[in-house]
Amino acid sequence: MRLLITNDDGINAPGIQALTRAASAWVAADPANRSAFVVAPMTNQSGMSSAVGDVFSHPQVRYERRVIEGAENIPAFALDAAPALCTIVGAIGYLGERPTMVLSGINAGANVGRSVLHSGTVGAILTGAQLGLSGLAVSVQWDEAITHYETAAKIAIEVLDQFYDAPERTLLNLNVPNLGPAELKGVRRGRISRAGIIKPSGDEATHPTLEASGELTLRFGAATPQLGDVSDEMSDEDGALVVAGYASLTPLSGVHEATDPGLDDLVRQSLDAIERHLDQHR
Repeated sequence: MRLLITNDDGINAPGIQALTRAASAWVAADPANRSAFVVAPMTNQSGMSSAVGDVFSHPQVRYERRVIEGAENIPAFALDAAPALCTIVGAIGYLGERPTMVLSGINAGANVGRSVLHSGTVGAILTGAQLGLSGLAVSVQWDEAITHYETAAKIAIEVLDQFYDAPERTLLNLNVPNLGPAELKGVRRGRISRAGIIKPSGDEATHPTLEASGELTLRFGAATPQLGDVSDEMSDEDGALVVAGYASLTPLSGVHEATDPGLDDLVRQSLDAIERHLDQHR
């Protein structure tokens, strides 16, 4: 197995440093069958989802070689790019041998609920899946005083060996509470909740008159780095599990064609409507 390690907080972030050190020990235990390399953003690229930026206007990507302390056996590259572009560059061979799996994180803050869609951490593994790679996204509940990245790193490494026999493009989203290993209650399969990053404005009833320009002040919801009120979640939903002291592991599905038979009529009717419109102009 060859890991492509990336993140969205930037290569200097403590989360990817902890994850790479843990991966370094994992590689060293079986170097004949395991290897890894880091391709991560130079700067914080949080919230970028699967965006790659305007690569057509800027086809050159600046890079720097880096050394991650405690993981000197793992080559590391910092790119002036978003996580998804880092993943693409690493996955298709610009920086050496192609990987078999994307390991993304450790994100400073949980990626639960609707925030999964916007997360650059998750966006990296979704991008890898489009290229045939499996992926594990790792996030930890954040706290300004102390964040237990090592706990999340240890759990993530335990999951890695399970990917050897997993189907191609297997994607897992791991969210870990901000606890030491002895305090962690366990790990559960979590369902994606409805928790979001942004709350409604609170002015829906008044419909204020807006000037020609100005600023909108965003109100943050439960799916913030520290995790807010999840009292409206079911006990098996990802945010509620993390707040209760459990790590949450959620299988994800990458972008693919919708095959729900219920959509067949809608697609057929749409095709017919377009054909009728085209016939009128032929």
